[in-house]
Amino acid sequence: MSEEFGPEFLTVTDEDGNELVLEYVDTLEHNGQTYSAFFPAMEEDSDEEDADYGLVILKTIVVDGEEMLSTLDSDEELETVYELFAEQLYDEEDSE
Repeated sequence: MSEEFGPEFLTVTDEDGNELVLEYVDTLEHNGQTYSAFFPAMEEDSDEEDADYGLVILKTIVVDGEEMLSTLDSDEELETVYELFAEQLYDEEDSE
């Protein structure tokens, strides 16, 4: 994805009805599943050390023919996909 036009943002609503603004980072496929990585959008007075600032990984699921983003099913799935994103993002930084 080219950042020629700036970052891409997405607003999602969690199960409690809270809206989260996420900045798209990257997408990968693993075992036939599509995963997308995001960072929470930072407000000017926010601190990156805040516990809410970290990589958010969601997977694409199809519900009634419509693609939706969903949380991962297990800690093991999250750990595996997190490692794949970390490798992919690290490789991209090295190639720049």
